[in-house]
Amino acid sequence: MDRRDLLRAVAALPLLRAASPDQAFAQGYPARNITMIVPFPAGGQADLAARPVAMALERILGKPVIVDNRAGGGGGSVGNAAAARAEPDGYTLLMTLSSLAVLPEADRLFDRPVAYEVSQFMPIARVLADPTLLAVPVSAPWKTAQDFIEDAKKRPGQITYGSSGPYGTLHVAMEMFANSAGIKLLHVPFRGAGPALTALLSGTVQAIAAAPGTLKPQVDDGKLRVLGNCGARRIASFPEVPTFQELGYKDVEMYIWAGLFAQSSLPAPIATRLREAMAQVMTSPDVLKTFEASGSLVAYQDAPEFSRFVADDSARLIAAVKKIGRVE
Repeated sequence: MDRRDLLRAVAALPLLRAASPDQAFAQGYPARNITMIVPFPAGGQADLAARPVAMALERILGKPVIVDNRAGGGGGSVGNAAAARAEPDGYTLLMTLSSLAVLPEADRLFDRPVAYEVSQFMPIARVLADPTLLAVPVSAPWKTAQDFIEDAKKRPGQITYGSSGPYGTLHVAMEMFANSAGIKLLHVPFRGAGPALTALLSGTVQAIAAAPGTLKPQVDDGKLRVLGNCGARRIASFPEVPTFQELGYKDVEMYIWAGLFAQSSLPAPIATRLREAMAQVMTSPDVLKTFEASGSLVAYQDAPEFSRFVADDSARLIAAVKKIGRVE
């Protein structure tokens, strides 16, 4: 079985388990507060997704849903691992990013103990799915992506960029771009996209790849300039920004999706209750308005479709990480 087949099988496991409900276990859920772990500091894509979703879930489920920003490790590994180890009772959820499947592979690449496995999680719903965008300060000399690339070729390893941690989504996006463009950049990892963005605004680093919702307020305030789009198509919030594929870098395609997960052994009735609640959340006018205002449009998928999406996207990202190799 190759990696793609394995990931498809893993993604299907939670759905197969859902065929044997334990109604007694789920009776009365939820009876107390729910914790939604976000494995990054405030200010990044996962946090952007979590807060309006948590507020809407509170109204639907009738119990507080507390966002717990549990940052640490590279690219969110500490929070992801904490959620994987939690009791599978529906009271500890995880709002995480596309790096979920990449981080275990990075651990194996460096011969480190694997903090968690993707098979420990059950996809509940996808919330957002945005392409990563290359952004620089408005004071930077680069007006276009080609300006940036030409300068980087003249000064290998001298242009710095920030990320949410080694092999996190932002790191992989920038290395994918750098490899395709034939340039070498200097990676400066932070604990999340929020701190990396702060470093960019303060001049500590010179570039970042991040989600539209993370960048848009700073672009609207005239502080940042977006040079390129890692998606296959231009997006409504930045329609003037070309994709890297348009510019001739065909291997650059990277999305920063955010989705809600629980533990793979979560009883089926609780999983069903959460899926039904998320279907309501993702059609809530307040939630839709919040995401639209941020520049990140809702990209909802229910568990079966989301499971297939995770399998496909993870296979592509793992291949990218192996191509990047051991990069600090």
